[in-house]
Amino acid sequence: MTSSTETIPGTGKRAKIKAQYKKFIGRKIIFILFCILLIFIIAGVAATLGSFPITVAEVYTIIWQGLFQNPETTKEVVVWNLRLPRIFMAILAGAGLAIAGTMMQGILRNPLASPFTLGISASAGFGAVIAIILGAGFISGEYLVVVNAFVFSLIPTFVILGLSRYKSATPETMILAGIAMMYVFSALTQLINYFAEAEALKEAYFWMVGSLGRASWDDLLPVTIVLVVCTIPLMWKSWDVNVMGAGDERAKSLGVNVTRTRIVIMIISSLLTAGIVCFTGTIGFVGLVAPHICRMIIGGDVRFLIPASGLFGAAFLLACDLIARTIIAPIILPVGIVTALIGGPFLFFLLLRRRKEFW
Repeated sequence: MTSSTETIPGTGKRAKIKAQYKKFIGRKIIFILFCILLIFIIAGVAATLGSFPITVAEVYTIIWQGLFQNPETTKEVVVWNLRLPRIFMAILAGAGLAIAGTMMQGILRNPLASPFTLGISASAGFGAVIAIILGAGFISGEYLVVVNAFVFSLIPTFVILGLSRYKSATPETMILAGIAMMYVFSALTQLINYFAEAEALKEAYFWMVGSLGRASWDDLLPVTIVLVVCTIPLMWKSWDVNVMGAGDERAKSLGVNVTRTRIVIMIISSLLTAGIVCFTGTIGFVGLVAPHICRMIIGGDVRFLIPASGLFGAAFLLACDLIARTIIAPIILPVGIVTALIGGPFLFFLLLRRRKEFW
């Protein structure tokens, strides 16, 4: 008869593995909570800084009063009509672009995959340039540029999916098709810009490099809806993406329909990107750098990588926009330039310091 003091073989080892797993999960949760706190801190600073300085106490007073009455004074107008919409748009756009980049990298198993490298941003820029310079589009009125950018941003997705029907929907086929579309639309955009007048070209340039300067309360609702509607199914598919990371054959053996999953996630990620860039312009690098940084810190589990990348992308874009507004105030730089200038060296620095592979 076994003594009560004896241990079952393997129990200690299982307990140790369980403790390590809890510690690993705890690290992911702590990072997510840190990103949330970081967003609140940067947003608070962003609401006070700018070419028109306002103290923290004044900002909170203005926000509280604005819940019950329309802004009247100059400070109230600056906070409510200029800074808060811009802050919320930076949070939503950063989160959406980072999530889209995370899923594109996951299904294609390629560290270079992002909304920018797959041609989505370039095609959106082409649609916007047609509306701005040529005045042509699918509708008329104030949403001409937005609708044009949204429709054209979906073209690379459908071209890639069309090729996938004749070629197998392999990661290599999809990434190469996306890069080809990026060069095609970039060339067409430059062709139109070459014959454009100076004023129209200036406006088109600011849209192509990305800016949050035109964010308004009316724009926040559609962007929020797109972000929520697209993120839910992406989270639902996160386990399939985890399995696909081990290879298509192993994923198929575990019951994952690899081709259908890859196509569905590609469509949803493209819709998410399109719903954002049609309001902000082609902000690059967020969808590339945010997933990589989060993957270095918390690993490649997509279930945690989606919220972590989204929150980090929101904080990253918010910080870049704060720098763009204040570094040479009162001149405001396009945020897309700042994201590339900061994100590129920062990612390169992390790659140099990383001692082991993270992908």
